[in-house]
Amino acid sequence: MAGLSADSVLRVERGRGTSPSAQVVGALARALQLTRAERDQLYRSAGLLPPRDGTVSTHVPAGIQRLAARLDDVPVGVFTADWTLVWWNTTWSALHGDPAVIPAAERNLARALFGNGPEASIVADLKDAVSRYPADARLDRLVRELRGTSDAFAHHWATQTSATPHTTDRKTIRHPEVGDILLDCDVLIVPGADLRMVTYTAATGSSDAGKLDLLRTTGGRGTATVLL
Repeated sequence: MAGLSADSVLRVERGRGTSPSAQVVGALARALQLTRAERDQLYRSAGLLPPRDGTVSTHVPAGIQRLAARLDDVPVGVFTADWTLVWWNTTWSALHGDPAVIPAAERNLARALFGNGPEASIVADLKDAVSRYPADARLDRLVRELRGTSDAFAHHWATQTSATPHTTDRKTIRHPEVGDILLDCDVLIVPGADLRMVTYTAATGSSDAGKLDLLRTTGGRGTATVLL
């Protein structure tokens, strides 16, 4: 649930992991569905400062986790304001591949997209996040990295002044087991938490719905590609 190996969790539980990173503590807080106060206490117990209000929060409230878990018949991923994936259900893993096997720093959608092609709306979201979290060092590193490695990102960053908010979109996902699946992609904003819930659904009775059901049943194997 935390996206950590069993050995890593055991080291922390048994007191052998004396200096867990902020990423590890944040992952444990989400898996334990802690409140914000409990999360902050966990950070302090690990000798770390709790996330400041001026930085992008990776905390997923327990209620949001319970809601997303109950939607396990559809893929659900929860992203932070800088488009880092911090929570997902089993059907998301079946469709996209298990994010737990990917290093946490690489679970950022902007990095993934600009490794393959531009996505202007993501740039607009990051510009908005920078305006709201100017002190967030991780967000600053992400933007500087993308501006330095992607000409497309740098162009959008320099020229884009506004963008259409994320709403319903249609995505074709190429999965190694079932082939292409045409799905409706919805981005739902979580008020008060600055999170985005991304869901994928297919029309009832369609062949795409059948493919999604098959992946959910089998657990899926391999990594899918989103065809933008």
